[in-house]
Parts: sequence; structure tokens; C-alpha cells
Amino acid sequence: MFYEESEHIELKKSINRLPDALKSICAFCNHRGGSVFFGVTSSGEIKGVDVSDKVLLKISQQINRIRPEITPEIREINEDGKSLIEVKVLEGNNKPYFLNGIAYIRVGTEDKLIPPDELKRIIIEENRENWDEEIKTTANFDEIDKDTLDEFLIRARESRNFDIDVKVTVEDALERLALSKNGLLTNAAVLLFTRDPQKFFPQAQVRCAKFKGNDITQPFIDMAVIDGNIWEQIAETEKFILSNIKRAAWFETEKMERTEHFEYPFEAIREAIINAICHRDYRSSGNVQIRIFDNSMEIWNPGKLPEGMTIGLLKGNHTSKPRNKLIAQSLFLTKYIEQWGSGTNKMIEACVNEGLPEPDFNEVGDDFRVILTRSRVNEILENPDLINNRQWKAIDYLKSNDIITSIEYAELFNCSHRTARMDLKGLVDLGIFEKKGKGNQIHYILIRSYRQLPAIAGNGDGN
Repeated sequence: MFYEESEHIELKKSINRLPDALKSICAFCNHRGGSVFFGVTSSGEIKGVDVSDKVLLKISQQINRIRPEITPEIREINEDGKSLIEVKVLEGNNKPYFLNGIAYIRVGTEDKLIPPDELKRIIIEENRENWDEEIKTTANFDEIDKDTLDEFLIRARESRNFDIDVKVTVEDALERLALSKNGLLTNAAVLLFTRDPQKFFPQAQVRCAKFKGNDITQPFIDMAVIDGNIWEQIAETEKFILSNIKRAAWFETEKMERTEHFEYPFEAIREAIINAICHRDYRSSGNVQIRIFDNSMEIWNPGKLPEGMTIGLLKGNHTSKPRNKLIAQSLFLTKYIEQWGSGTNKMIEACVNEGLPEPDFNEVGDDFRVILTRSRVNEILENPDLINNRQWKAIDYLKSNDIITSIEYAELFNCSHRTARMDLKGLVDLGIFEKKGKGNQIHYILIRSYRQLPAIAGNGDGN
């Protein structure tokens, strides 16, 4: 393994550097976690250290000077026949952390003192109750829609083996779910299970619009303001989107069954909707917004990314920091979300699998936005006669082969070289094939998004 100091890694040549290492461990706890490696120089040269019980005990005892108490992973690693010690800590859940009364935070490869103003902000933020855990004193149990709650409990048992009697009273069920406290409803309970959440939280809406063109200055074709509880909002928002994006239908050659293809991956749409409704900042007066344009779709929600989360982290393996933990837990119990932190990865995977660009995640002012790009596959599926039978066969050929030349095309589909060149040019003009090389090296490849283009029966001119 190559060792290099970074935001998450600190290198120490020997145990003698333990005092400095403790600063790094404290700083990691106040940031995003990390590892200290003993037995490696700052330049990455492996020296090795003594890994005796006495040494490991000393490290453990010294780490106890950090408050609040932490439980790091301390283990021996073998590199090039030499022993190293790794002390690994996760980002703390009880910030701020102090070493000898001083709080440190990791900035690049340095451990810096947390400034007083920042320390005050961290303390206030950590001690502030999440919005969805707060009590809504004006709501009462009579507002709960028991049918919705019963349906939720049945699904939670079936989906996650949630151990609860579905015949339990409303009061007991909500208390078991931590959605009520001392006989009072939390904000999460109001959004999830009351008949009219907007009576209490008018900002809890989803505003949807389909625009003519590619920006909001153009007139809208369709518009809806979606109220209701969270489950209704998810379902109705999905319906609005699916009714305002194009779908192509065809009969597959082998199956002769009707199949449909939306111009945006449905899984990406659903994940974006759920993430927006689940993780939005309900303290904000803004709404979740769905903006559908000719060539793209935007999903907006009030609230920036949580502290410590970046756009870059959304595209890799990351833990989640749900702004609304009770809402997220309820969505998890019913399999609306699988693992906290996997939603953005699912969106990326769904788009990439269909050959589309990855979703664009960004922050605009105090809002978070997801942009999905329309699939061009539907343009062909909507107008299959633009492609003749030879061209359809060529597309299928390149799904299992890397390239095709005009000579191969003519031989495979029993046509003249002139016809082969014309067919291939037509596929390039449609944006389905890309022409590569020069002279005798000219060949054609299939654009990735069209690998999802199905074999369609009964299209083309028969030539």
C-alpha cells in the first residue's frame, strides 16, 4: 500500500510521536474520520514499529484523554515484512471533541484549533433538536389517518420484519416509532400520517411544472401543486412526471410483447423525488420543485448539503447524514430507501446503465438541485422507420462487437459497398454511430446510450 498524508491519513514514524497523533485523532473525530499509521515516515517510507501489548495499551490509555470518550479501532498491519499500527476513528456523533480541553479539526493535512465562533456553532448545531423530532403542539392524535398508519405497519412488517402488532393503537404505534413524545405528535408524525399536513406546515408541498422549451421563462404546459402526506406526495409526484415525459412503446422481436421506455430512467426519477422530500429543510418556507423541460428535468429541494458533505462525496461511497432522521427511518422501514447514503449512487447507476450522462448534483443559493438529461433513445423509438432493417441489424451487431467497417457491413447484410456507406452515414447523422479513424482505418462504434435500444419487429423498409 502507498501511504501519503491527506485529509483522512496521518503518518507517524514511531510511537514517540503519540502526543501529536492524539491531536490528529481528535481532529478526525471533529471532521470526517481518518487513520493514524505508526511506523511510516511523513514521506511514506515504511519503517515499522514494535507492536507489543504494552505499546497497544499505551496508545489506548492515551486516547482516553480525548473527551467525549471515543472507541477507535487499533490494529496491527504487516507491510513489506514490517509491523505497523493503525488507529482508525470514525467521524464523531457527539461533537465537539477535545484533547486536554482543546478542540482540533482536520484541514487538509493539518490539525488546526477550532476557532471560538466555529466551536460555538458546532455546539449549537449538535445540541439542536432535528426539526422532524420537534413536537407540534397544535396537532393531536385525532388528526392521524389510521388507514395510512395501518398500511404503513403492514408494509414495515413485510419489508423489514418490523416487530409490531398491526392491531396496536395509534398512540402505541407512534410511540414505538419514536414519532410521539409524552403523548404529543412530532413534526415527522404530522407529515407522515395526518390527513392534512399542510394545515400545520403549508411549505410541505411539491410544485411541479412541465415547460415548453428548456428554461422557466417559457410558458408551462402543465402544472400541479401537490399536497397530502409524504406517501401521497411521492406517489402523486411520480404520476405527474410520468404523465409529462415521453414514453415509447414497441413489440420486441423475440418476445412479441409490448415494452415501454421512458426518456428518463424511472429509478433515477423515483430516487430523486424521495431524496428531495425526505431530506429537504422543512424550516425553509420553500417547496420541493419539479421542473420538466424539453431536454432535461430538474428536482429542487430547500436546504444545502449537511455539514461535512460535498458534491464529490455524493458520487462515491459515503455515509448519509439525514436532515430528518425520523422521516428517513420510516421510509427505510417501508423500503422506499434501502441504505442511507445510497440514493445518489442509485441515480448515477440508473443513468449510466442507460448510457445517459450522470446526474448533475449542485447547490444553487440555499437549495439543492438534481439535473437529469433526457435519453435520445426515445427519439428513435418514436420514429423507428427512420432506420431500415439493415441498420437495425447493425445496431444489434455492435451490441456484442466493438466495431464495424463498411466492408463488414456490406458482407454481413448482403448489400453494395455504396449502400453500406450510405447506411452507416445515416446512422452517424442520427447520432447512433460514431465514425472513427481515417482512410483504410475508418470504422464505426455504437454510441453508449443506444446499447439500450431494443430489437424492434416490423420496422424499416425491408431492404
